[in-house]
Amino acid sequence: MAEFYDSLEVRSADERETSLFAALPEQVALAKADSPAFAASLAGIDPETVVDRAALARLPVLRKSDLIERQQADPPFASLISVPRSELRRVFVSPGPIYDPEGWDNDWWRIARALFAAGFRRGELMHNCFSYHFTPGGVMFETAAHALGCPVFPAGTGNTESQARAVADLRPDGYGGTPSFLKIILEKAEEMGLDHSSLTKACVSGEALPPALRQGLKDLGVEVTQCYASADLGLIAYESAAREGLIVDEGVIVEIVRPGTDDPVGLGEVGEVVVTTFNPDYPLIRFATGDLSAVMPGQSPCGRTNMRLRGWMGRADQTTKVKGMFIHPRQIAEVVRRHPELIRARLVVDRAGDSDALTLAVESGQDGEALASAIRQSFQTLCKLRAEVTFTPPGTLPNDGIVIQDKRA
Repeated sequence: MAEFYDSLEVRSADERETSLFAALPEQVALAKADSPAFAASLAGIDPETVVDRAALARLPVLRKSDLIERQQADPPFASLISVPRSELRRVFVSPGPIYDPEGWDNDWWRIARALFAAGFRRGELMHNCFSYHFTPGGVMFETAAHALGCPVFPAGTGNTESQARAVADLRPDGYGGTPSFLKIILEKAEEMGLDHSSLTKACVSGEALPPALRQGLKDLGVEVTQCYASADLGLIAYESAAREGLIVDEGVIVEIVRPGTDDPVGLGEVGEVVVTTFNPDYPLIRFATGDLSAVMPGQSPCGRTNMRLRGWMGRADQTTKVKGMFIHPRQIAEVVRRHPELIRARLVVDRAGDSDALTLAVESGQDGEALASAIRQSFQTLCKLRAEVTFTPPGTLPNDGIVIQDKRA
């Protein structure tokens, strides 16, 4: 198994699904018993019935976009954690503010799997440039490196010249941090005439990795893979050497749902990433990240068999303000629900002269003025605004996860 972190990465899809959903009822039961917030939201749910994706899809979604308000009303963790604060190892604060706990388990955020896929091995020194201040990025990567048996230089952010000199003096094997800062350090080392040749691999996160940046880092001698993680959930998905999509972590269940709804989309359709974890300290059930992605068909050429995501494809929270009124994706979803003839809808916000103009494009096998009038009335009732309605054949709206397209900019 030298090529893989463990045997879980190469099990069959059926074996993985059976294992995850055999463990899920216990996790739902734990959340209900020990987390007051989940006790309320899952009231009436029998954990023993949550044994497959269809049953999971019937549970309510908890959106990250609601955490700030929830935590302000019920500080600091909105009663979502299942252990007393005295039993935590650390507490962090991310912009928002959003407060995040850390428990005592080894590699609590499960990032070690991503580092292993990036090529990190026991004894190799990691130059860690994630922040150690307020936010958990630095600790997330440090504890993962320690789980692999890798020493860490806790470099943090800033101090570019000192970072470049540390690379030359300490000769780290790899880097953890954002890709843009890695490029800044390497270019500074070049400018200062310092040797950075020891640094040949990197696991990056926290920002986009466009092809030009990846190639630029490769030209500087560093092979880069990226991971998709958050302070709430830990590792969600990661790249391998194949660099064909992001492979979902073995310790989570990932769904893709239509923005503004709790409903899973079809294979390959773009939607919001929703994650269920098996963390006993912070048992997040159907936690919506606010990120758009889609499931890729097939398996990775590297041999890992879990489902793959296409990567970050935008934000799911497309709330837009029109004529002083906020319009949310969930309102568009409700319009669709009120009319069984509709498949999908997309609201386009544009300008007509000096005024905002709204057009609701709907996918439907039917059309006609009677249906259009009924849809206009539903939209006005729900959104308190008027919109024109246009019909488009099934399957013709773009597969990009966009429910509200604001073209006014």
